[in-house]
Order: sequence, then C-alpha cells, then structure tokens
Amino acid sequence: MPDMSLEAQYPGPVCGVDEAGRGPWAGPVSAGAVILDPEKVPAGLNDSKKLTAKARERLEIEIKATALAWGVGLASPQEIDEINILQATGLAMRRAMAGLKITPAFALVDGNYRFDLPCPLQPIVKGDALSASIAAASILAKVERDRIMMAADLDYPEYGFAGHKGYHAASHVAALKAHGPCPIHRMSWAPIRALG
Repeated sequence: MPDMSLEAQYPGPVCGVDEAGRGPWAGPVSAGAVILDPEKVPAGLNDSKKLTAKARERLEIEIKATALAWGVGLASPQEIDEINILQATGLAMRRAMAGLKITPAFALVDGNYRFDLPCPLQPIVKGDALSASIAAASILAKVERDRIMMAADLDYPEYGFAGHKGYHAASHVAALKAHGPCPIHRMSWAPIRALG
C-alpha cells in the first residue's frame, strides 16, 4: 500500500500529482494535486484503479477534509484536440496545482514524464501504488472525471457514457457508428476522425 516514505525524502510541502482520462475517446482529462497532512493520512489510500467507485467516493470526502491542500484541474476535449493529450495533461496538472492553498516546494508525479509544473518535481513510475499523496491525487482526479462523464450521460444518453466513461467499448463504437461524434468527443483521435 502507498505510504508517505517518498514524501519524506524531499523538501516540503510535497504535493502528489496524478491524472485520469488520458486514454478515453471522449471527455476531459482530469488531474488532482494533494498535499497530505502526515498526521492525518486517510486509511485505505491506493491507486484509484484498484478501488471500487464507492471506496473512491468515500476517500474523496476524507481527502478533501483532512489534506493540507488539494486541487483538481481539467483540460477540455477541445484543448486536447488543439494541443495534444500530453500537453493537455500537463495543463490540467498546472490547473490542479493552481488550486492549492499552500504552495508546494516539490511535486511527486505519477508516471515517467517530466511535465512543466510550477515547482521542482520527480516522476514516479507506478507512483499511485507507492506514494500516498499521488494515490490521493489519483482518487480526486478519477472521481471528478467520472462525475463529469455521468453528467454527460444525461446530456448525450445515446452514447452510454455512464457505463464506459468515454473509453473504448463495443457499445461506444456502436453508438458512434449510429450517431457520429458529439461535442465532448476528442475529434483529433483517429477512431473518432474515422467515424466523423
């Protein structure tokens, strides 16, 4: 399980940063940034993909209540189309960090890419399984994005966004073939371009 041992190696306050939604065909990319209180680390923190939706929602409330600072940032499908998914992910991360009420001295970022962030950083491969701060950030990013896609399902019920959250799924492909893309699809992505 992730803990605070990585955070202790760097000058504080240390912020964990992670994203959700780089792979889907529709919807925004979301990022979370969290500075945890070492004395109040929520129990059960883990890589958001290893948790149930109910556990993520419970932990989201606890993270927001106990963290020293937290922020969530988004980059829209249109921004993804304009600047590409990698740059849009960095943009969402910077927006998440801009929401922190404490300025971090250092950031631990999930993955192996060195994004352009407003403080020194260390990429950590599989960081959401190692760092409690990154795990917390992954939960905030995932819950926020899922909430957006559930709302999109009400606006565009024919696509089934509540089920697949915009990812590649047989039902998503069938809906695209039947209806074409909608305003939240990433038009620059090859499968969407081919159907558009």
